[in-house]
Amino acid sequence: MTNNQLSKINKLKMKPFKKLTSILATIVLGFVLFAFSPAGKVYLTHTGHIWFFAGTAMEDVNANNYQVAANLNPSTGEMAYSVLVKGFEFRRALMQEHFNENYMESDKYPKSTFKGKISDISKVDFDKNGTYNVNVSGDLSMHGVTKTVSSPGTITVSADSVHAKSTFKIALKDYNITVPSVVKDKISETVQIHVDVAYSKK
Repeated sequence: MTNNQLSKINKLKMKPFKKLTSILATIVLGFVLFAFSPAGKVYLTHTGHIWFFAGTAMEDVNANNYQVAANLNPSTGEMAYSVLVKGFEFRRALMQEHFNENYMESDKYPKSTFKGKISDISKVDFDKNGTYNVNVSGDLSMHGVTKTVSSPGTITVSADSVHAKSTFKIALKDYNITVPSVVKDKISETVQIHVDVAYSKK
C-alpha cells in the first residue's frame, strides 16, 4: 500500500472525529457565551443585611443579621434569600436567648428563606447608574410555615454594585409564633422587616 493510499484512509478515519470535535466545541462555546452574557449573569452575596423591629412603646425589640446569602438574576428578576436564624444579634443576650429558644425555635427551624421575583424587572437598566422603584413578591418560609408576601422596593445600580432594599410587615400569628401574655405589651404582634443587600458586579 502506497503512502498516498494510507493518507487517504487516515483522512477518512479522522472525519467523524473532527466532526464530533467541532460539535463539542460549538456546545462549549455556547455555554461560555451564555455564562458571560446578561441573560446568564447572576449577582451573589453572602453578607446581606436584614433587620427587624418587633417592639412597642414599652420595649425596644430589634435585631440585625449580617450573614444573609442572596442572589439576583437581572434578566428574569428571580431572587432568593437564605438567613440563619441564630445570626440575628440583639442588644441584650437574654432577648437573643428567648428569640432562639421560645419564639423561633432555631434548633428545629435553623433557616428562614425567601424565594420570589421582581415583577417589573424590565424597569431596571443594570447598565445605567440610578435608583429604580420595583415590586417584589414571593414565598417567605419561617418557623416551618410558608406564606406569600409582596412589597415595594428599590434597586440602585452603581459602577461596582447593585443594591436592593425593601421593607415589609408580617404578623407573628401567620407563622405560628406565639407571644406569651406576660410580655404582650412589650412585643408587637406585627413585625417590620428591613432588607438591605449589596451585590457585587463581577
